[in-house]
Amino acid sequence: MSSPLFRPAMDRRAFLTASTMGLASLGFKGGVRASTGPAVAAPTLAKPAKSTVLFFLCGGSSHIDMWDMKPDAPLEYRGEFKPIRTTGDDIRLCEHLPLLAKQAHRFSMIHGVTDGGRATGDHHAGYYYNLTGHAPDPTFKQQGNDRRPYPDDWPYMGSVIGMKRPQHPSLPSLITLPHKPSKLPFTRPGQFAGRIGMEYDPFFLNGRFEEPLKFAAPTISVGGGMTASRMQDRKALLAAMNDARRELDHEVAIQNYVKQQERAFDLLSSSGTANAFDIESEPLKLRERYGQDINGMSLLMARRLVEAGVPFITVFWMGDESLAKKCRSAGSWDTHGNNFNCLRENLLPQFDRCFSAFLEDLSSRGLLDETLVMVTSEMGRMPKVGDRRSGGVVGAGRDHWTACMSVLMAGAGIRGGQAVGETDARAELPKDRPIYPEDVTKTVYYAMGIGDLEAHDKLGRAYNLLDEGRPLTELF
Repeated sequence: MSSPLFRPAMDRRAFLTASTMGLASLGFKGGVRASTGPAVAAPTLAKPAKSTVLFFLCGGSSHIDMWDMKPDAPLEYRGEFKPIRTTGDDIRLCEHLPLLAKQAHRFSMIHGVTDGGRATGDHHAGYYYNLTGHAPDPTFKQQGNDRRPYPDDWPYMGSVIGMKRPQHPSLPSLITLPHKPSKLPFTRPGQFAGRIGMEYDPFFLNGRFEEPLKFAAPTISVGGGMTASRMQDRKALLAAMNDARRELDHEVAIQNYVKQQERAFDLLSSSGTANAFDIESEPLKLRERYGQDINGMSLLMARRLVEAGVPFITVFWMGDESLAKKCRSAGSWDTHGNNFNCLRENLLPQFDRCFSAFLEDLSSRGLLDETLVMVTSEMGRMPKVGDRRSGGVVGAGRDHWTACMSVLMAGAGIRGGQAVGETDARAELPKDRPIYPEDVTKTVYYAMGIGDLEAHDKLGRAYNLLDEGRPLTELF
């Protein structure tokens, strides 16, 4: 899990000791069991996608207010927004997504995605289930949002694809931007490689609200100012530090950490890959179409990485902390209070602009057919308005709701304009056919041509990376 090498208040020796001891003390606390024995090959798409872009709406986006609207439900459920027609026959969207409505023929909606009562209702469990396809183990119920990522966690779907697909010749196979949810010490589980090894962890590109055109890797800027000689000097320093760490601990995790650092330096010191990160070279008109904010520029970066052939790119929506008081949240989609004003005035316009631009851009460049695009979140929102934590009905918020959410998928041969799955009259529960996160994860593997889900533990024993679920082949 990439992090700054040392902080100003910590000297190098203290860092070496503290960080190594921290890794050495990590135990296998998940208490989950993998199925043993060879994994049976699963079906895959005849022409697999070359890349996947997963756009994760951090906080828990409101399915009933965005794309699973219930205009005939009582007012306290349907809320303030009206549905509008789209270019997709089976898709109705919120009136505050007019640009995306014009792209509906390019994507499908999956409704009624549910945890089946196996999650805990908090963010950590929601991330874990929807990013790995594995139901949260008992530690999530015991620890809630204090539950840290463990080294024996089930791997993020992007890490599995990074392990199973051929390695990119010059770029990482899995890149995550513009941040790593959430702020320490509450790092969300599920976004890392876990038991398959840190070498399959994401390569992180960090972005900032103040400078949305500039992205940086931990400790090293992706932009200008890093000369070849400075790069080599810093590489020599890291080599010395890693030598010291190896003297303290020879665990495989440390070796994987070194591999990640080496790849980072090789990547950032290579003139051949520099252009993939150069957002400022994009035409101003296109940048403005996406919206020159951190989320828009992150999707534009994702498009560039698709062009460069990166197999898996994750964009985690970065919340605006200035909205925290207004929305009773951390500034993202966790609208515990003032749900309708926060969506109408802030979240929906920004999402509508950047995501519709992303689909339009991929399509115009002939990239959509070979790229799987997915929009998901850790949960939906409570269909009945009035979160008790923000004053009930007066607070006009929606609480967490893991019993139902929606997922958007596009590209990679998916038939646009359709809806798979359905919820009841109030968007509270799946109507007839529940769809689970493991089904969604298996669909990603199907689209990316990953039929072999066999892995091996440290003793060489085979196990299956995802036993449960089936791909939603009817989407394609």
